[in-house]
Amino acid sequence: MHIVAHRGFSGRYPEMSPIAYEKALQLPIHGVECDVRLTKDGHVVCTHDRTMLRVAGVRAVVSTSTLAQLKRLNIGDDSVTGAASLQRILTLDELLDMVFATDDKHIYIEAKHPTRMGRMLEEQLALCLKYHGLAQSDRVHFISFSHAAVRRMNALVPAIETFYLRREWEAKVNPADLHFSHPNNFGISLKRAKLDTWILDRDAQVYAPYMWTVNDPDDMLWADSHDVGVMATDYPDIAVKVLGRAG
Repeated sequence: MHIVAHRGFSGRYPEMSPIAYEKALQLPIHGVECDVRLTKDGHVVCTHDRTMLRVAGVRAVVSTSTLAQLKRLNIGDDSVTGAASLQRILTLDELLDMVFATDDKHIYIEAKHPTRMGRMLEEQLALCLKYHGLAQSDRVHFISFSHAAVRRMNALVPAIETFYLRREWEAKVNPADLHFSHPNNFGISLKRAKLDTWILDRDAQVYAPYMWTVNDPDDMLWADSHDVGVMATDYPDIAVKVLGRAG
């Protein structure tokens, strides 16, 4: 089972900040995960929410703000001293440079939908990957709750592995043999997997599922024993210790 740092080393550093990824990439893990949105001026940036309120205390809407405006905001932790106190939003370009400065780390990129930018998010994401020479990289993975987004990425960069993230209720209407978007793989939440273990028992025979967000040591061991392929966690350091191996 691979260990992925969810939003970087977000259990100990501000989520998706440069320092969160810097610290995560120093660990003996498989890779990192990020969420992406599109700015008003067409830059792919790493942030989860529609606005910057939760991470920066400012009600700036990502899709109606320029990159320069977002770069002025502090996504760090004002309650601490040192590097973590002042952090700026990352572009996907910047994060890709960080990840591929390593020899082996992978990146899992989640496109956030719905968004007013629609298909332009995947179009810009694909262009970004092509610009970096990564359109056929086996170290880049695309994940999304949106079937439309998965279909678009399959068409734009068909060599990139895609994961469709199932919602809590969805297995009943979208079983493994009925993929609306034909992803290469699927994702499932820890909560759903523990409620309906039959999903993993059945689908893990064909796929290597992506599971989010696993932070408790007992749950990490549970995931490892149930054929999960990729485990996203806010505490990758704990996962390495609990599993007793590099991830």
